[in-house]
Formats: sequence, C-alpha cells, structure tokens
Amino acid sequence: MRLSVVIPVYNEMRTLPQLLERVNTVPLDKEIILVDDGSKDGSRDYLDTLREKPGYRIVFQPHNMGKGAALREGFRQATGDVVIVQDADLEYDPAEYPTLVQPILDGKADVVYGSRFAGGPHRVLYFWHSVGNKCLTLISNMLTDINLTDMETCYKVFRREVIQSLPLESNRFGFEPEVTVKIARAGYRIFEVPISYNGRTYEEGKHIGLKDAFEALWVLLKYRFFDSTAIRKVELTAIVPAAPAISMESAEAPRS
Repeated sequence: MRLSVVIPVYNEMRTLPQLLERVNTVPLDKEIILVDDGSKDGSRDYLDTLREKPGYRIVFQPHNMGKGAALREGFRQATGDVVIVQDADLEYDPAEYPTLVQPILDGKADVVYGSRFAGGPHRVLYFWHSVGNKCLTLISNMLTDINLTDMETCYKVFRREVIQSLPLESNRFGFEPEVTVKIARAGYRIFEVPISYNGRTYEEGKHIGLKDAFEALWVLLKYRFFDSTAIRKVELTAIVPAAPAISMESAEAPRS
C-alpha cells in the first residue's frame, strides 16, 4: 500500500517545515504532493528547494485559485493506492495516518473521514465556529442520508480511484461539501474515525470564516438538487498491504 499525501499550501511558511517533518516520520510508504496556491510569504521559495528530494512532488499554481483547485491538481498527480488530504498548518496530526487508512486496508471502507467531534482530544476554541460546523454537518446529513459527525474535517482519505473519478468543481472551501455529496450519491462506503484536533486562532493564521460557511451551504444545495452530472461508481479491488521485511539476522534458522 502506498499513500499519497496531498497538501495545499497558501502562505504557510511558519508551520510548513515542521508539518513536513511530522509527515516524513509516519512509517508508511508515501509520496508527498505539495500544491502551492500563489503564496507570497516565502512558502513558494521553500518548496522550490524540495523539488529534487525523493518522495516529493511540487506543483505551483499560476496564481491563487483556492484550496479546492489546489486539491484537484494534487489528486490528479497522485499515484498511490490511497490519498489523504493534509492541511499545511499544524491543526491535524500526521501520526494518525495509520488509524485513518486502516478501514480501507481492512476492506471495510472506500472513504474515511477523521472526525474532530467523535471523542478525540482537541484544543478548546471558538464556540460559534463549532456550532457552524455541526449545523453544516447536520444539513449535509439530511441532504445525503448519511450520518457523519464532521463533514468539514480536513482529514479525508480516499481510494485513489474514487477521488480521481469524481468530477469536482469547487475552487475554494466548497470542496468539503461537494466531495461529501458526490461520495454519498455514488454510494461509496464511508467510515469515520476519531482524531485529535489542535485548532488555531485567526491570529495564528486560520483562513476560513463566516463567508465560507454560507458558501458551503450553497454548495450542499447546489450539488444535491441542481447538479445533473453523472456520478459513476468505479469498481475497486482489495489493497494488499506489503508483508513486513524480515532481516537475515533476525530470521530463525530452518529446522532440520
């Protein structure tokens, strides 16, 4: 099993090196796809230094196009068996990748959502922000007839064939509700697992706001009632995890 980690980047120089250090320590075979969305804080220059390093794929958008557009390009570039979305800040912990991919490896899921509201530890922050998230998740569940607890989570994990087959259009934060509606319409198996969450304040660089909440509501309604695009469910085969390597020194000598 190979994991493709897709990271949209927009002015995240303060946290990006530490985030990549954490991603690299995860004991999984992986490729790291970084899509810079027109950063102006030095992130672009930093990413340019990673071009020749093994395991990295660096993509520069021609100008700021939005998180959804950056993710579409990252998904298009992915070659792994499983694809995970990772924000470039430090709100989500890459150490949880093994837990997130396990339902797919077990053959139980085609898509996994990491839920911030399913019992994991989290930083205490904005009350009304959490209310907004839960309201959008409730509306999403009503429109799709699924029972997620956290539709807006960053940690979404897909079989590569699933995410590459979806006709995604949203350029900004509308990606979250759009992909949720289209996964539900296609009938893919979805699992949720609890994750930790170390949210940041607006002073620390948080981008999403009230305007994005109204956009998410419109996107939910648009792709549930006004989108006639055919959603094709692709056939999937089981992913077989690689067997752990056994060193010659630790291998038991054959019995006579």
